[in-house]
Amino acid sequence: MKNISRRAAIKSVLAGSAALAVSGLEAAVPATEQTTKLALKGNIRHSVSKWCFGSYELDEFCKICKKIGIESIELLDPKDWPIVKQNGLTVAMAQGAGLGIDRGFADPSLHDELVESYEKVIPMVAEAGLTNLICFSGRRNGLTDLQGWENCAKGLKRITPIAEKHGVVLTMELLNSVGHKDYLCDHTIWGVELCRRVGSDNFKLLYDIYHMQIMEGNIIENIRKYHSYFSHIHTGGNPGRAEIDETQELYYPAIMKAIVDTGYKGFVGQEFVPKQEDKIASLEKCIRICDV
Repeated sequence: MKNISRRAAIKSVLAGSAALAVSGLEAAVPATEQTTKLALKGNIRHSVSKWCFGSYELDEFCKICKKIGIESIELLDPKDWPIVKQNGLTVAMAQGAGLGIDRGFADPSLHDELVESYEKVIPMVAEAGLTNLICFSGRRNGLTDLQGWENCAKGLKRITPIAEKHGVVLTMELLNSVGHKDYLCDHTIWGVELCRRVGSDNFKLLYDIYHMQIMEGNIIENIRKYHSYFSHIHTGGNPGRAEIDETQELYYPAIMKAIVDTGYKGFVGQEFVPKQEDKIASLEKCIRICDV
């Protein structure tokens, strides 16, 4: 797990390794709970990013997640969507279009290629009964904020009509520009202004708490002010993108309470990289932390 990265997961489909052994499943989920979904309060819609748990085959991971009470496994390509659906789950944030994190709508020379990709995948998202499709600004490459807004808006306005037609929400992720060097959409207010310029309810933001804690902090206040621009939310412990428990600097129960108070109806996706040896127990613990 030390060598896996979000960037590598987006560039290529993770190959499934050995399936989770029955004994491992029994260790992760108490015997009394192995056949029934664990009861959660239902105020937060729970999802998890598969790339953080790359050692598990998708079908087995679906079964584990369903027992924990997770409704969605996200950041999956089209070939994986049917597996999730067969297990009674959904894909709260789909991927499969675009050119990756670094090559996005900030670069006008990429617009034709990006548009072609999204025009192909958007109908697939709708046909699969999904809603959110991820996209990226790409690198700044010396652009001013104004130039970045103008370039991104110009490219996105070419595909928002087809997104509106199919009921798909194009969702640009807010990322820190330290780990994702020179990434343009790295502050909440920058992303919000882009939403205003695009001017479509079918273009919104993925508010990543881990990334925005690195860049700006003020997490709860920004959730309260800008939640209407968010179609999805990610978690992650800072520093280190580890568990969202007492080992890191944010108090996630208060953050989740703030999210619920806004009336937000989207999913909250766990996107931490487990540091504990028992990764599934770690995931369940973090789901419980968010179950306010």
